[in-house]
Amino acid sequence: MRMRRMKNLEPRLAACSSYQIQNPEDFCGHWRDLMPQARQLRVEVGCGKGKFTVETAAGEPDVLIIALERVREAMVIGMEKAQAMGLKNVLFVSMDVARIDEFFAPDEIDLLYINFCDPWPRSKNAKRRLTYHTFLEKYRKVIKLGGQIHFKTDNAKLFEWSLEEFAAYQFPVQNVTRNLHENGPVGIMTGYEEKFYQLGTPINRCEILIDHKPKIDKE
Repeated sequence: MRMRRMKNLEPRLAACSSYQIQNPEDFCGHWRDLMPQARQLRVEVGCGKGKFTVETAAGEPDVLIIALERVREAMVIGMEKAQAMGLKNVLFVSMDVARIDEFFAPDEIDLLYINFCDPWPRSKNAKRRLTYHTFLEKYRKVIKLGGQIHFKTDNAKLFEWSLEEFAAYQFPVQNVTRNLHENGPVGIMTGYEEKFYQLGTPINRCEILIDHKPKIDKE
């Protein structure tokens, strides 16, 4: 996500600092200690301004959501929303998802959300896509058996390419749709998603089941 630099970023972050984890490495293997009664630990990669994050947290107060976002100017907006809503089950981490396996222990996550990630359309940049096989290997480690990845994008080419990556990993893919909101809004939307919906842009979505820890033969 690209945003203009905020001159007042640091004071805004400080004002809602209780919603930010500053030392995620200390929680590896212990994220559930932050909310022992939570029935699930969910992680959203690239949460942006946090609309989907906070609305999901508000709707399911019995799950713990950890939202990852590299761009602090976007993340602080989500933190402010969470604070204004008085949410107790969502926290934010400023980090690159490429390091997810450094900060989460094997089999620790129940559900991973990937919403409207950068499609990196040039072939030479394929390895930057969050559904590229090197990222899938990291997710495979930290998501428990029986866990899931929920993936949404407006980019049809990225979606079809991602389905091929999931297949290469022998991950079962279910509830595949290439026009999620065809018959009206479905589920909680991100900020981007609302704009796409208003423009009539089809939204692609699928769910990936981690039902085994496969051996990977892809280079």
